[in-house]
Amino acid sequence: MSKLKKHNLHLSLSISVLFIFTVFGIFFIFCPLLSNECPSFPVADNDTYTIETKNTSLVFTGKHEGKFLFQYYGIKPDDLSQILTSGSGSGEEAYPTFGINCIAEKALYAIHSDGNVSTNLYLDAVETIRQGENVSLTKVKLYDNKYPFKVTLYYRSYFNEDVIESWTVISHTEKSPVTLNKFASFYMPVSSYTPWLSHFHGHWANEFNLFEEKLERGMKVIKNNNGIRGTRCDNPSFMLSLDGKPSEDKGDVIAGTLSWTGTYKISFDSDTKNKVNIIAGINDDVSRIVLKSGEEFETPAVILTYSREGKGQASRNLHRWARNYGIRDGHKERMILLNSWGGVYFDITEDKMLDMISDIAALGGELFVMDDGWFGNKYPRNDETTSLGDWMVNSGKLPNGLDPLIKKAKNEDIKFGIWLEPEMTNLKSELTEKHPDWIVHQPNRETVMGRGGSQMLLDLCKPEVQDFVYHTIHDLLVKHPGIAYIKWDANHYMTNIGSLAIQPNNQSRFYIEYYKGFQKTLDRIIAEHPDVVLQACASGGGRVTYGYLKYFHEFWTSDNSDALSRIYMQWGTSHIFPAINMASHVSASPNHQTGRELPLKFRFDVAMTGRLGLEMQPKDLSLEEWQFSENAIRSYKSIRDIVQFGDLYRLISPYENNGIASLMYVSPGKERAVFFAFNLEENLKYVNPPTRLRGLDPDKKYRITEINKASKQNLRYERQLFTGKFLMDIGLRVNMRKAYQSMVVKITEID
Repeated sequence: MSKLKKHNLHLSLSISVLFIFTVFGIFFIFCPLLSNECPSFPVADNDTYTIETKNTSLVFTGKHEGKFLFQYYGIKPDDLSQILTSGSGSGEEAYPTFGINCIAEKALYAIHSDGNVSTNLYLDAVETIRQGENVSLTKVKLYDNKYPFKVTLYYRSYFNEDVIESWTVISHTEKSPVTLNKFASFYMPVSSYTPWLSHFHGHWANEFNLFEEKLERGMKVIKNNNGIRGTRCDNPSFMLSLDGKPSEDKGDVIAGTLSWTGTYKISFDSDTKNKVNIIAGINDDVSRIVLKSGEEFETPAVILTYSREGKGQASRNLHRWARNYGIRDGHKERMILLNSWGGVYFDITEDKMLDMISDIAALGGELFVMDDGWFGNKYPRNDETTSLGDWMVNSGKLPNGLDPLIKKAKNEDIKFGIWLEPEMTNLKSELTEKHPDWIVHQPNRETVMGRGGSQMLLDLCKPEVQDFVYHTIHDLLVKHPGIAYIKWDANHYMTNIGSLAIQPNNQSRFYIEYYKGFQKTLDRIIAEHPDVVLQACASGGGRVTYGYLKYFHEFWTSDNSDALSRIYMQWGTSHIFPAINMASHVSASPNHQTGRELPLKFRFDVAMTGRLGLEMQPKDLSLEEWQFSENAIRSYKSIRDIVQFGDLYRLISPYENNGIASLMYVSPGKERAVFFAFNLEENLKYVNPPTRLRGLDPDKKYRITEINKASKQNLRYERQLFTGKFLMDIGLRVNMRKAYQSMVVKITEID
């Protein structure tokens, strides 16, 4: 072979090798861009940052001027370093940004003042602050290496509750405004072969139904554009089961809920790498933020917990956190009340109100609430089409005002409450005639009306409207200091989005500015009247989030008070919210929403699983029904502390179509418990297997006592003693065969 041929051969081989290495180099450089995920980063020489609770760890790595990386969230390992050395860590950016090399779903998408659509965040510093014996706050400060743009990630841990709260603050000092098109509160990649999602969906009179589904490849989104009644159809809450189909007692579960009062979006991006990226926050589809230089924007918080004992433990973690930190007065018993709506609707008179006050007091109740229909003089409130905003007592219905009612309640040794819808007005009202500019509307558009074809929303972006709503409540309470409870309703959704208080080029910020005004108003009211109990109502369960429960003591779960319907709705609600928040009322039969006839005992037993109330006309009760109701209220008082402050164990789900549902509450010291069982349909052919109880002390002995009985017939095991171990390993047989039978059993430790 000639030298020239040898040279050409060597040259060809060199070119081929170079080509191969070039191809592989390009592949490895761009492979992350072609995959459906953010690239992983090496963790060598990085510092480890751990946010801990009693049983869980949230682990990150990073170093100054390097990337800040999420590694792990789950049960606390014996040796945290093994998360990294074993390769179990995620190694992905903790807050991925749009524009450079992240094709997967982003946490942040900002357009800088020069038009650049990319952001590249690096770690500046991590700071942890003790905020009490049980609470720590970790701040993670990130910065863009080319722009004066900063993101701070906040993680607040509640040690004993195994809960972590996460939110984000975004700021910049660029010369011109920066536009935020996406600004998540929280981002987390979660590994799972078989992820299942539990979420909650419904509509008016059928809120918070439980839906459970396997997450397939692609995107699952829970979102709402409503703004006012944001949880009537969906709720910004979830449980992600990592070991397949959800279980109450087994499997790893991440539970989360957004603490926010406005629109929301929670996305579950399931990729081909057996990973689910969770992104939660304000619904950026309808809210774009134009952030001025020097301005900060703070996102709402996501509340998280991790359970290795199924959905049940996740719920108990959230409930304990809620009572300790998440809701108003979480350790104060809620009152048993009668609400006038289901008894008289708009037909309010002084005599009827006085009679109902006497009746609920005689039954053993503690609060009477006068609902809609008590106000308006020029336009009397006789139906849903007029008078909202005209908060003066109607002299025809209540010629002596509120004072005789408040005095009557005091003499009967109960409290008095009242209904208001302070964010709203009607087309036919004195308020609209005086202040048409206070209504949410758009120029050059017809105003779309809500309930009754007449209802409109007041613009709480405006300081003068905030003052009006504040003084509506404040002045009423100052004039009538005997008012102890306000049912705060909201029966309209957001229409004609727009406000003259916001710059024309920033109208997409309306939702956020509205709720800032709403929250400022509530802050003022609560500061002046801290002892007045507030209920959040919005066409029923339209305001069921921890964003509201910072201000409100409870929520109206649904306008549908049918006990059978409520079993399903309250079962779903209990996944995220404790019983102390859940207003559950006994109503008439046939039910006014469904027309269903149900036994009085069944209606009471269902209502006793939440905050007990009545939504009926007591004078319509027969003597036998009256006596039963009086006894039922007495029975509830004997278990109220267990229901409102105890640990919930969901035993048999109504969604499993077994024709039965059961649950129980256990006191913190496990010395007392209460067990509920409900027959949902006729069961004449079969005998139900024993129901295994949960949450008891296996070494304690307990006495079984049925309460709230409908007859003198006793349980076969009435007053008998059982060990906690027997009750949890073997259980109690519930022999209820007829539809809508129910049972309440008190379980008491015996020394």
